[in-house]
Amino acid sequence: MRLNELRDRPGARKVPKRLGRGIGSGVGKTSGRGHKGQKSRSGGASRIFEGGQMPIYRRLPKRGFKNPMRREYAELNLDRLQRAIDAGKLDPGQPIDADVLVKARVVRRALDGVRLLGRGELKQAVTIEVVGASRSAVAAVEKAGGKVVVVGGTATEPEA
Repeated sequence: MRLNELRDRPGARKVPKRLGRGIGSGVGKTSGRGHKGQKSRSGGASRIFEGGQMPIYRRLPKRGFKNPMRREYAELNLDRLQRAIDAGKLDPGQPIDADVLVKARVVRRALDGVRLLGRGELKQAVTIEVVGASRSAVAAVEKAGGKVVVVGGTATEPEA
């Protein structure tokens, strides 16, 4: 096969309809748009207009408050941290922070910081720097002989 012999697979390229090319073409005159009205004009119709009926975005109630300054944290559970240590992605002897976790692909991105959560258990002593940690996570890390360093966030959350 040569470059000049390359072809699309049959049916890969469809010839577009040529609109407005006389009555004999089947799509002449009004080009399949019918007669008059907003939808027949160029620019088309408004996607949200519902023919004078109250539009859905105005019928549905808006409730609550969306804080534009809300912080989003990357959540990290202890079982995932232990799995990364077992796989050799993380060195338990070195301090573990957000950059190390992202480089090791334990968390995808740090967002506004990493928050340590208490699911699972830890077998090695590690020093981990996070912006927040739950009480159960701090207790589990300290039980394994490690240390949780909280930088600029909250150390504990109230247990519900």
